Amino acid sequence: MEGFSLAIRAVSSFVWGPGMVALLAGVGLWFTVRLGFLPFARAGTVFRYTVGSLFGAGNRSQGKKISPFQAVSTALAGTMGTGNITGVATAIVAGGPGAIFWMWISAFLGMSLKYAEVLLSVEYRRAGKNGEYYGGPMYYLRDGAGRPGLAVLFALCCVGASFGIGNMSQSNSMAQAIGGAFSIPPLAIGIAAALLVAGVIAGGIGRIATVAERAVPLASLVYLGVSAAVLYRNMDQLPGAFALIFQEAWGGRAMAGGLWGYGVCRAMRYGMARGVFSNEAGLGSAPIAHGAANAQSPAAQGCWGIFEVFVDTILCCTLTTLVILTAGQGTLWQNGLDGAPLAVAAFVSALGSWGGAFVAVSMAFFALSSMISWYFYGERCLIFLSGERKNTFLWYKVLFILLIVIGSVAKLALVWDLSDLFNGLMTLPNLIGLLLLSPVVVKATQKGFRKVKRKNI
Repeated sequence: MEGFSLAIRAVSSFVWGPGMVALLAGVGLWFTVRLGFLPFARAGTVFRYTVGSLFGAGNRSQGKKISPFQAVSTALAGTMGTGNITGVATAIVAGGPGAIFWMWISAFLGMSLKYAEVLLSVEYRRAGKNGEYYGGPMYYLRDGAGRPGLAVLFALCCVGASFGIGNMSQSNSMAQAIGGAFSIPPLAIGIAAALLVAGVIAGGIGRIATVAERAVPLASLVYLGVSAAVLYRNMDQLPGAFALIFQEAWGGRAMAGGLWGYGVCRAMRYGMARGVFSNEAGLGSAPIAHGAANAQSPAAQGCWGIFEVFVDTILCCTLTTLVILTAGQGTLWQNGLDGAPLAVAAFVSALGSWGGAFVAVSMAFFALSSMISWYFYGERCLIFLSGERKNTFLWYKVLFILLIVIGSVAKLALVWDLSDLFNGLMTLPNLIGLLLLSPVVVKATQKGFRKVKRKNI
């Protein structure tokens, strides 16, 4: 077993090495340029298609079709996981504060990348006999790019990832955080989480979307609000934190020792990798949720992909970063802590003992949200693999719930490595499909934005 674990870790490290990070950044840059820097040049229209449309009739669900906002809430439930807290802390420790600069770069490139994959998911989705929409990379790989083999590979890896990064790793992080803060046995936390998730997924996409729509925005706003309050208390440390991020992004003090190149490469790798891992731009998971939306148009739903990356990385990850870098007069991040303990210590330094409880509850909520969304992703891929035949996939439900309990008490080094591997194998066919279908993205974008211009006139 140890040899198998080492082999999986080696393959996973190769898949998620500098080559994958460069490929994701390159494809993101390709779409950013081809779309004329759309997230920034057309920011007003993007806002109108997203936040500005929340109170319109077109943003309501119809029958078994979920609304655009429910779709983005479901997708955010999957992306707003423990990586927004522990992942950021790990990136700072592993790559230095400069890693956060490259996390921002990955987000700016990821906006156009996620816009493209969400647009294609809506463009090539299928209407099922039950009135639901079915979309995602498996459909645009098969029906758009003409690559059925890659579509099957993506679907299989997505199912595998749903058990790892979407399930066991989340329940383990939640159990550790809640158990440490409130002295509750991990097994009890795992059983409670399994019952909660079972109650939600039993209601299908309708209940999943409704829970996500109501809970994810509230939890995100609470986390962002408390983080902003902490930064208000540490306001005198903010200029130094920003200066440190930009200095370390280009080697900073490492330059003096002749290690500038190593320092920059390390910051780039960890920053961009964590940024991609946080917002999932290019992985292909979130488009599965967007493909089920009652979308106004492919381009309109694609704008929600831009919004998703902005909220996840630019807002949430940045606030977590600044809380950590301003804690303890700006020195706490150098005290040897890493991951969740570093994030907890940062909030405790500003808010006292209840700061640790706040981080634990936030991590628990984000973990539960991720598990619910990843169940939906896995089920939709199974529907695709079964030829869209009517099937409740009871075995998948039972196994998914059981693994939540197992994950809460397991040692998950191997599970994390397998999860990284499945995610990487999902990403490769998705990026191939995006490149092959880039002309479709450009054409649909021009059509969608011409419609907005005519309405303005």
